Amino acid sequence: MIALGSDHGGYDLKCRIMEHLKERGTEVQDFGCFDKNSCDYPDFGRAAAKAVADGACEKGILVCTTGIGISIAANKVPGIRCALCTNPYLAKMTRLHNDANVLALGGGIVGENLALEIVDVFLDTEFSDEEKHKRRISKIEG
Repeated sequence: MIALGSDHGGYDLKCRIMEHLKERGTEVQDFGCFDKNSCDYPDFGRAAAKAVADGACEKGILVCTTGIGISIAANKVPGIRCALCTNPYLAKMTRLHNDANVLALGGGIVGENLALEIVDVFLDTEFSDEEKHKRRISKIEG
């Protein structure tokens, strides 16, 4: 199951991602927001990130206008490695090298088609499991 979260600036893209994931046969849990009324991204980013950290969801995808604020909020949750990605290469590398478990996107930065490609690459790329990357991740989690 994939945890989804957004603020009002990421709402439209989050809804499109949710539709795309369902088309892929992927279960989702939407942690909000649920409309375009102004709201605070930390509330929804943290809720989705906690579901990933607690193991209720395998990975998370978060969207705000830039992706910056919601990624910062998610990374405050212990056990979360949230990466803001603007292209598929970054999504691939953060999975391969950092074993990122949450993806952040900027709804006002990436278009819908690019965002869906980034989502697919993020979800379809496995962690490399190389010892040097495990060592580096353990230093992050300190």
